Amino acid sequence: MANTTQISQTDSEDLLHSLPKEKGWIGLPLYQYQGSWCHAKGIEAALSLQNHFHACDSDVILVTTPKSGTTWLKALAFAILYRHKYTFSQNPLLTDNPHDLVPFFEFKLYANNQLPNLSDLPSPRLFATHIPYSWLPESINNSKCKIVYLCRNPRDTLVSYWHFTNKARPEALGPLSLENGLDLFCKGITGFGPFWDHALGYWNKNLERPQKVLFLKYEDLKKDIKYQLKRLAEFMGCPFTMEEEKNGVIDEISRLCSFQRLSSLEVNKSGKSIDYFENRTLFRKGEVGDWMNYLTSPMVEQLDEVMEEKLSGSGLTFDMYPQL
Repeated sequence: MANTTQISQTDSEDLLHSLPKEKGWIGLPLYQYQGSWCHAKGIEAALSLQNHFHACDSDVILVTTPKSGTTWLKALAFAILYRHKYTFSQNPLLTDNPHDLVPFFEFKLYANNQLPNLSDLPSPRLFATHIPYSWLPESINNSKCKIVYLCRNPRDTLVSYWHFTNKARPEALGPLSLENGLDLFCKGITGFGPFWDHALGYWNKNLERPQKVLFLKYEDLKKDIKYQLKRLAEFMGCPFTMEEEKNGVIDEISRLCSFQRLSSLEVNKSGKSIDYFENRTLFRKGEVGDWMNYLTSPMVEQLDEVMEEKLSGSGLTFDMYPQL
């Protein structure tokens, strides 16, 4: 049974004051709560989520670390799960940002002390989050709902996160150097980090309960999108039929959700779907191996040394280079 005690504002403030604190990437402080770093509003929202969210067996929860293909995964899962509801020419992805169609628990639904009524949402419900596995509500763990985790190699994640957060930093602070960003990343001080703890939390659950958690890699999606979309559809309980494959439905979904298509839409060039970040900042390159344009050899060595230590023996590995 999940705890349903509401956290008061005073309790929340007392908790934050008791936590280790570091200056975050965009200037706001990050707090270390139960081993993970997060901004104050994210921790408050996660506590509210734990206390109030009741999972349904048909729910699908999408999970990523920031800048690991979140927008792409939301679009793909939405297009697959609701493909019988919308024609391709009238798909909401053409007029709405994926973050508005698949809401974040911590940035949208439970942000700013909101308590949403989700009981009337049609099934299957599709949600998203950045929070670590250990922060998930008991109802998610105890139900038959599905968790889809998308992970990206740490070198590209670092570079993308650095670009992304610099766009949200106040001008008075000036840009964060890549050297300082690397140091923070290697110390685990990133939103919802450390990167390795976040990834291993879901990686290990995937090994333990593969029917519960699907672990996808960004690089695998780039390498063979068709195969990975079939895996995703089957896992979510809506596999593609032979007729759909024959009629090119998978290819249509891939095209609809491609970086080129989504980034060209007017809705994704303006406005905000997430605090601090304009929609246009959600799309930069979306490539594998872009880190080669930014990280020096000593930087790569520093990052690799940390990753080898933290991921040793886990079986979790990454492709760092683009396919030739």
